[in-house]
Amino acid sequence: MQGLIVLMKMVAVVLAGIAVGNWFLTKVKEGRARSDPWYKAYLTVPGLIILVAVLGLPVAWWLLNAS
Repeated sequence: MQGLIVLMKMVAVVLAGIAVGNWFLTKVKEGRARSDPWYKAYLTVPGLIILVAVLGLPVAWWLLNAS
């Protein structure tokens, strides 16, 4: 039973990642169609979620384990 709960948590994280990634890709395609700068997609909600995950989580992990 414990393994099933862990598997369900993993599936939820993967599905959330797919949803945010697809949302971000949509924003990138819209920006390319409007000839926006490449970084403009990172200033949207899905872009900020990705930036926090890529940059913020490792820093938070480092700060929590530094003591």
